[in-house]
Amino acid sequence: MAILEKTSRDIQKLLGDLCTCYDVDTEYCEQASVGDAVRQRALCSDLTIVGPALLNDIDLGPLVINGSLFDTGKPVLVVPKGAEATLSPRRVLVGWDSRVEASRAVREALDLLSGAEEVRVTLVDPEVTCTGNGTEPGADVAAYLTRHGARVSVDRLPSAGKPAATVLAQHAIDTSANMIVMGAYGSRRLRERLFGGVRRWIEAKPPLPLFLAR
Repeated sequence: MAILEKTSRDIQKLLGDLCTCYDVDTEYCEQASVGDAVRQRALCSDLTIVGPALLNDIDLGPLVINGSLFDTGKPVLVVPKGAEATLSPRRVLVGWDSRVEASRAVREALDLLSGAEEVRVTLVDPEVTCTGNGTEPGADVAAYLTRHGARVSVDRLPSAGKPAATVLAQHAIDTSANMIVMGAYGSRRLRERLFGGVRRWIEAKPPLPLFLAR
């Protein structure tokens, strides 16, 4: 409890020095209630930011992700250790697969995508179909983003037998991206696995903020 109170004071001082409007809310609760506590606050927030301390906490991290991302439909920005928590990235990679989750991620990240210097819509092993990806995979979402003022290019990459997440992460590195935007997938019983996968993925790669929407 003392640590929570000290952290709250430190955050209030930091925000006060920035001369910005703010509110600091704290709650001490049982671990089983963490998800509900986070959900109540995330429902009235534009974005939840999960920093490295929670990302590396295998007990609290999944509960926060569940409460903020899966239980509200609101986006989450995962910021690993060493990464810059910014909403003004210069170069952004969008992982696109024409699924609802990816569409929601793009919509929720629209302001930061429109303000970026470069947005690379990236598809891994896209299939050309009349529905879904369409006859020119990525062209539809690129047009959508362009109409909103984003500077967009489309990259279609082969997986060469590698997981799509690995291909996207490497392409983000190769293109000097400052952030990755993608959909978060997984049913309720797969949420903890998703959190662990995201955590291990970020730990294994150079630090990049990951913007997720469900």
